[in-house]
Amino acid sequence: MGGRREEILDAALDLADERGLEALSMRALADRVGVTPMALYRHVKDKAALLDGMVGRLLSALLPSDTVAEQTWDERLNALAHACRKVTQRHPWAAHLLFSRPAVTPDAVRAVDIIYLALIEAGVPDPEVPRLERLISTFVIGFATSEASGRFAPGVLDPRSRRGQLPDSELPGHTRLGPWLDLPVDLTAEFEADLSDIRRLVVGAARGRGEVGTAGGRTTTGAVDHSAPPG
Repeated sequence: MGGRREEILDAALDLADERGLEALSMRALADRVGVTPMALYRHVKDKAALLDGMVGRLLSALLPSDTVAEQTWDERLNALAHACRKVTQRHPWAAHLLFSRPAVTPDAVRAVDIIYLALIEAGVPDPEVPRLERLISTFVIGFATSEASGRFAPGVLDPRSRRGQLPDSELPGHTRLGPWLDLPVDLTAEFEADLSDIRRLVVGAARGRGEVGTAGGRTTTGAVDHSAPPG
């Protein structure tokens, strides 16, 4: 049954590629694989289970090869981030799905576990690992979603024209940064720079910078009391 389920999920991915995620229905999927909708429910019990299965199928492409044991923690995180971006470039509709569904299928849980182990290997204290995993996952999927949706695209107006809709006095930040805002954006270089920032953040967490405190009833490290004066 596992092989048949994978065939169904692959057919669902193909349908979403062809028609968009909004057009994917259990009936359309049943027609694609040549079964009745009732027969389809033997493998995916409902639309929510189908979407979760699709997330797992997409994330299975992120799982590392046998050479992962030879990689350092930051190489594993880097490879996972690039694989996620590649998946969303191939399936632009998938970015929103990855951002909106929890990691509940076996492949999805394995992908999260890779991040957990990388952070543990980096020396991040155990209580901080889940929070940093959520931060890293949110950044990677959020970047991929913004790129796939066109949020990072210039739109119909260039940066200078957009600023020109308001007087400079109302946009002091834009005015100061104008020379840099007008430069073309290299999203690949920006993605690499962002990943470098993430790695530095992980290293900082591993060094235990800041005081130990609590947030939401849970112990955290690296917390900074902004109410206290510096020095």
